[in-house]
Amino acid sequence: MIRSGTAVVADDARAGWRSGFAPLALPLFRLVWLASIVSNIGSWMQTVGAQWLLVQDDSSPLLVALVQTASAAPVLLFAIPAGVIGEFLNRRLVLLWSQSVQLAVVLGLTYLTAVGQTTTLILLASTFVLGIVSAIQLPAFQALVPDIVPAKLLIDAASLSSIGVNIARAVGPAVAGLVVSQVGVAAVFLLNALSFLVFLGVLFFWKTYRPPAIRPEPFGDATRAGIRYVRHSRIVRAILLRLAVFLIPANALWALLPTIAKNSLGFSASGYGLLLAALGAGSIIGAFVLPWARRVGAVNGVVLASSVVFGAGLVVLVVSPTLWITIPALVATGLAWIGVIATINGTIQAFLPVWVRTRGLSFYQLVLFGCTAVGSAGAGMLAAVTDPGLVVVGAGVLCALGGLSLLVRPLPATAGMGRGIVEVPGIDDRPRPGHDDDAAVLVLIRYRVRPEQRQEFLALIHGVEQTRLRTGAREWHVYEDVDDTGAVVEAYTVGSWREHVSQHEGRTTEFDADVIAKARAMSETAPEITHLLELPRPSRHRRATPAHE
Repeated sequence: MIRSGTAVVADDARAGWRSGFAPLALPLFRLVWLASIVSNIGSWMQTVGAQWLLVQDDSSPLLVALVQTASAAPVLLFAIPAGVIGEFLNRRLVLLWSQSVQLAVVLGLTYLTAVGQTTTLILLASTFVLGIVSAIQLPAFQALVPDIVPAKLLIDAASLSSIGVNIARAVGPAVAGLVVSQVGVAAVFLLNALSFLVFLGVLFFWKTYRPPAIRPEPFGDATRAGIRYVRHSRIVRAILLRLAVFLIPANALWALLPTIAKNSLGFSASGYGLLLAALGAGSIIGAFVLPWARRVGAVNGVVLASSVVFGAGLVVLVVSPTLWITIPALVATGLAWIGVIATINGTIQAFLPVWVRTRGLSFYQLVLFGCTAVGSAGAGMLAAVTDPGLVVVGAGVLCALGGLSLLVRPLPATAGMGRGIVEVPGIDDRPRPGHDDDAAVLVLIRYRVRPEQRQEFLALIHGVEQTRLRTGAREWHVYEDVDDTGAVVEAYTVGSWREHVSQHEGRTTEFDADVIAKARAMSETAPEITHLLELPRPSRHRRATPAHE
């Protein structure tokens, strides 16, 4: 039976909706997801309570905005080492310790607030400490998802994790506004402490967790490998740049909404909570819309449309004459926010190879929270010298223009790029006993290429260059042998034999292996591979002295 195009689209939409929620059918993922939502609800309540505590004291817009900055800035310092920690340590234990430390800090802040001893300095310092611990736990939590979800459900699980954060953004501020108006800020902080207990309970009783097998690496080498991968991955850099272009202006909303709610709209804490609840409600709606949107509009289309809608929502927030327009506009703005954040998060998490996923996600967190810190502080400083509403309108225009720029420079397509890890040849000659596995390695690969294929081969071998650099090479060059016509020599160095073995056995993706295989196939004979280990320099007191000295 032939179906109409409309029927096909409708069936695709229903299939997209169902598959988008498929990870929730896994009991363990569902439990961790719900516990993280509860914990994030508490964190958002904490942020709203801290900001409103400053608003009540008639603090400047800059100080109010600095709450967001103090929460996000630690990621600039700790995101990259946190990625290494999450990659190589037991992720469950990392989360247990981080949740426990945050619980202790929040309990202390609750007591000080209850007795009226919380100063602006104490509030910002406590927020900064919570931000440090959050920076350490975030990559570990993000990387925990692939440990419990099959690869085919990974992008939907990543999106659900982002959706969970935004559900918390909806519920947390609304509850915080109600609690502040009825009981006080100290009660908000106490509820945040209780939310940590929920996540701690799940982690404590999750005795069956077994961390994935990993190839151990020294901390410094692992850190440099993560940096090197991102530096030489054009797709990851493009995705992170697009995230930054959106986030820096977009964070004017979160930084200045308390000031606009109180000073421009004349709202109390409960009214501020209503505005945030509208934004969060849009995020919840996004949970139902995004799976379908990703399948119909692709990643670039979703990010483009979401950026434009978000920018328009900021403008409407300031110029709207009535709540009947403001609230629906904020719902659409919340949906657009998760459209950008969840789509980019799911895309980068699905793209990163398993060997560097946690470290790669630490760069995602670095951009996410770093741009939050920069955008919030910048919006606060501008609002201190001009009308906050004008700052929000300008931010909205920038968000919309950033989205429209995707028409000219779209996000790179990643569909069909093999991300699985495969073993590639090239480790036939291993060091003999007594050789130093920590010594640097020089790898020489000699190809024989027909003259008529020389230019095609050189274009291809520079694709191999990026593969070598992403997987661990420190330097890479290609040479021709002047004494052997037709011989082209690829030369690259790796930090140690241990890392070179990892490069071949645990870091090369299917896509990379295909590029290497194409280069090998263009050689008339099997490429000749030579491994040279760097010898240690002799100590100064043992060095022979030349006669002419």
